[in-house]
Amino acid sequence: MASQTLKVFAGGSNRPLATKICHHLGMRLGDARVERFADGEVRIKIEEDVRGTDVFLVQPTCAPVDTRLMELLLMIDAFRRASAERITAVVPYFGYARQDRKDEGRVPISAKLVSNMITTAGAHRLLALDLHAHQLQGFFDIPVDHLYAAPVFMRHFKAQKIPDLIVVAPDVGSSKLARGYAKRLHAGLAIVDKRRTSDSETEVMSVIGEVDGHNVLLVDDMITTAGSITQAATKVKQMGARDIYIAATHAVLCGSAMSRLEEAPVKEIVLTDTIPLAEEKRRQNIKVLSVARLLGEAILRIHHSESVSSLFQLEDEE
Repeated sequence: MASQTLKVFAGGSNRPLATKICHHLGMRLGDARVERFADGEVRIKIEEDVRGTDVFLVQPTCAPVDTRLMELLLMIDAFRRASAERITAVVPYFGYARQDRKDEGRVPISAKLVSNMITTAGAHRLLALDLHAHQLQGFFDIPVDHLYAAPVFMRHFKAQKIPDLIVVAPDVGSSKLARGYAKRLHAGLAIVDKRRTSDSETEVMSVIGEVDGHNVLLVDDMITTAGSITQAATKVKQMGARDIYIAATHAVLCGSAMSRLEEAPVKEIVLTDTIPLAEEKRRQNIKVLSVARLLGEAILRIHHSESVSSLFQLEDEE
């Protein structure tokens, strides 16, 4: 595929990230229009020739999720009909990932449906970052390259040299992620045991592990309403934790998330730019790290048919 021309395009959800990726690759962002018809329907126009090219389309399906998903699908279709040689959907944040199974009767498996739609539209490959449910890779009938933002966070926290650090999982589901951070940061591990009382509310039951007198790093793949992670922060503070840090890849930040984060006893909140952080959500203790380099290197490796997993290992060793 390396003999084909590489081109990177962006939908309407995160052009700044796509621009940073192109800056890292030393190329310009492809010319495409994403507009609306008078009735609100999405209107797409690719403004340059893509025949025979290796196209990478950067489009996280963040809010408004349905609109961004339609933009993604229509742009893939446009590239396919314009005779692109290969189309890789670069979806740093994958919406509908939480609905990955039937946890009760008469509900859809939305993640599978969205996967089918992306494939049917004409994508040949998917590049994603910190999928909420790892089994989503098996929902696709096309190759999926699944990256992790951990190396980006590792560089940040290793540089801070935080003493007496304990990595804390805000729930049992995040324990594997937290264990990886703890290993790489040579830190201890603790897990918050919680009970979910509704789709958006949880109740902390206990903390498994020692946090008294330690600095704490809470890690998760996303912050949506911030209920779980702020409850965990409050709990470990009550148990004697010193400074508390939060690291989360996807800044969904909806509902009461910002007010909860403002009230939480947290020194620093570190996010990535998979989802654009609106100006009104920026705070002094919020730091946004870019994943543009990580995605840019993955794009290059896919284009040249090289190993993407080895990229993750190299990033992790830095």
